[in-house]
Amino acid sequence: MEKVQRLRARGSLCRQQAAYNSMNKWKLLAEAEYWDHLTDLELSSYFQQRH
Repeated sequence: MEKVQRLRARGSLCRQQAAYNSMNKWKLLAEAEYWDHLTDLELSSYFQQRH
């Protein structure tokens, strides 16, 4: 679950940067979506291993 926390933190950081960087806003938001996707995959894998 530590990996999930790190992935979520990266997504959050991208969103924070997007709020202050209008020139790269959409790129940073897309990167945040990427980290969210990786988080979802990691959580799915974690719960599949437990069952």
